[in-house]
Amino acid sequence: MNTSTRSGKASRLAVHVLLAAGALLMIMPFLWMISTSFKSFADSMSIPPKWLPVEWHLDNYLRVIQTIDFGTYYLNTVIVTLGRTVGQLVLCSLAAYSFASLRFPFKNAIFLALLAVLMVPSQVVMIPSFVIMREFNWLDTFYVLIVPGIFSAFGTFLLRQFFMTLPKDLEEAAKIDGCSYFRIYWNIYLPLSKAVLVSLAIFTILASWNDLLWPLIMTSSEDMRVLSIGISSFQGQHSTDYPLLMAGALMATLPIIILFIFLQRYFIEGIAMNGIKG
Repeated sequence: MNTSTRSGKASRLAVHVLLAAGALLMIMPFLWMISTSFKSFADSMSIPPKWLPVEWHLDNYLRVIQTIDFGTYYLNTVIVTLGRTVGQLVLCSLAAYSFASLRFPFKNAIFLALLAVLMVPSQVVMIPSFVIMREFNWLDTFYVLIVPGIFSAFGTFLLRQFFMTLPKDLEEAAKIDGCSYFRIYWNIYLPLSKAVLVSLAIFTILASWNDLLWPLIMTSSEDMRVLSIGISSFQGQHSTDYPLLMAGALMATLPIIILFIFLQRYFIEGIAMNGIKG
């Protein structure tokens, strides 16, 4: 075995060791959450901290369901997440196709204005948004939780950049065959964009599933609360019930983890394609 071969194997081994250490570092908070969800309150506050519970309290998950209206919060979260995700995929893809392929006055200026939205923190417009929603009589309804969330400057920019990389010959051939703009968008652009659409869907699902500030301000009744608000109720002003908090967080996180496991191939492909073609 020559020196170059040995050095190559050593380099790959070092890379794998670093990756394994990084993966372990990233997964440690999740493992701590699982462990704490089975602890008693006293056990969770012990000093020094203990990785494994002294006594396993499986009833913490049942207490979460009994303490808050977990089923209603869960259903509301699913409805809001689906509404926002479907809305963003439709509106962002239509807007992105318009910016990528159509010609209309002030297109570049409008696109720059859209990009400027990315530099404005959402907290800055929270009060004006609240006033607008109140004038629409949308407060404490699904309208206020879904409709403002279906507009995304980031999603439009992401899809537009991908659409710009698609061969123009396909569009020109479709026009010669008499296809309308919508048929080109529906039959050519969307089928070629499955990976990037899945990437946008995952980003949207994560943002909507974890959204706390907007639902907290725009809703007031228990029937319209979402999971993030329900879980935050375990965190009090003077004390926090960490076992219930971690049990609720784990129950809320598992569906997202399972979804990502099934869609990770498309997600990675979408990110890679944008990185290579962008």
